[in-house]
Amino acid sequence: MLRITELLCGPVHGSQTPLQRKDGSFLPPSAERPVVIWNLTRRCNLHCLHCYSQSQDRVYADELTTDEGKRLIADLADYKIPMLILSGGDPLFREDLYALAEHARDLGLRCALSTNGTLIDAAVAKRLRLTGMTYVGVSLDGVGPVHDRFRGMDGSFALALQGLRHCRDAGMKVGVRTALCRRILPDLPAICDLAEQENLDRLYFAHLVYAGRGVGLIHDDLLPEEKRGALDYLIQRSIDFHRRGFEIEVTTGNNDADGVYLYLKMRSSAPAQAQSVFRFLQRRRGNSSGTSLGCIDSLGHVYADPFWRHYSFGNVRERAFAAIWEDATDPIMRVLKDRRHALKGRCARCPYLELCGGNSRVRAEATTGDLWASDPGCYLSDEELGISSVGKEDSCESTHVSVRG
Repeated sequence: MLRITELLCGPVHGSQTPLQRKDGSFLPPSAERPVVIWNLTRRCNLHCLHCYSQSQDRVYADELTTDEGKRLIADLADYKIPMLILSGGDPLFREDLYALAEHARDLGLRCALSTNGTLIDAAVAKRLRLTGMTYVGVSLDGVGPVHDRFRGMDGSFALALQGLRHCRDAGMKVGVRTALCRRILPDLPAICDLAEQENLDRLYFAHLVYAGRGVGLIHDDLLPEEKRGALDYLIQRSIDFHRRGFEIEVTTGNNDADGVYLYLKMRSSAPAQAQSVFRFLQRRRGNSSGTSLGCIDSLGHVYADPFWRHYSFGNVRERAFAAIWEDATDPIMRVLKDRRHALKGRCARCPYLELCGGNSRVRAEATTGDLWASDPGCYLSDEELGISSVGKEDSCESTHVSVRG
C-alpha cells in the first residue's frame, strides 16, 4: 500500500502506523514479519466482477473450524505479525468472527476487517468495536448504481454506506476500498467527496489484478495515461484534504509503479523531500508479495498474497505459518524473497527496480504465461524511467483519458 498523503504532506493525525518521526524523517519499514490476510470464508452475498476468490452465496465445505482458527491466531501472535486482516468472501458470514477477533485481541494481535459492509447494522458494529477491531474497510466501487452493477446486487451501495456509517458511529476507524478501473474512473471525484462528507479515515484505491473473476476485466483495466490521470487526481485531492484540515489518508495498492511515479513528480517540485521519499521507497522494496504480505485462505492454504490462488506454499493444518513462510526450499518463496535476478524484460532493465520490486507477478503471468516477465500494469514510459529502447512488444502504448470532476 502506498500512503500518498503521508509521503506528500507528513503524518496523518491518529494514524496507527505512522511512516514518519516527529522531525519529519521516515521510519524504516517494518518488513521482519508479514501483514497476514486471512480469508475466513469464501461465502459472500455479492457477485463482484473482480473477485479473486470467485465467491458465491453458498456454504463451502472444509473451512477452518473455530478451534483451528484460534490455533492459527495463536501461531500468528507468537510469530509477532504486525496485523491480521480478516477478510472473505465476507467474514461476517462466520458466526465465530467475534470469538476469533476477541481471541486475537486477548493475545495482543491487532485486527482489521475487510468487508462489503452490507451485513453491518448498529448492533453488529457495536459487537465489532467490543472485539477490539482497529479498522474496518468497506468496499465502495463507484457511487449508487455504478457500485451496484460492479458488485452484482441492487441496493448494495446503500447497504454498504449504511454499514460504513454504523462502524464510524461505533467509534472505529473506517475507510473505503475502491477498484481502480475504467468503469469506476468517472466516479473518482464522487468517492473522494463522499470521504469528506462522511468524515472517513482512509481512501484505498486498488489497481486491478488479473485473478479469479478479475481475469475477465483485463479489457477494463486503465490505460497508462488513465492511470497517470487517476494518480494526478488523487495526489491533488490528498494535498487539498491536508490543506483544509481533513485527516483523510489517501492510499493506493497493487501497483508499486505508483511510488516511482510519485517520486519522479516530486523530484522536480520538491527535490529534498523527493530524496527522502526515494530512500523510504528503497527500504520498503516495493511489491510485498511473499515478503511483508501473506495470505491464508479459508481452507488453510498459504499464499504470497490474496491473488496467488494457483500456488500454495503449504497448509497451516499441517505446519505452522512461520515454518511455511520461512521455508527457503520452496523455489517460488526463495525467489520472491529476492526476485531481482529472476525478473525479465523492462523490469530487469529498470533503474527503479529497487523501488517497485518488479510489481505484480500475477499480472505478468496472467498476460504472458511467465511469472517473471514484465508487469503490464507498469504505466511509466521507457523515457522517464531511463530504459534503453526496447521492442514494441515490451513497451507501453497509451491513450489519454482524463478523470472527470
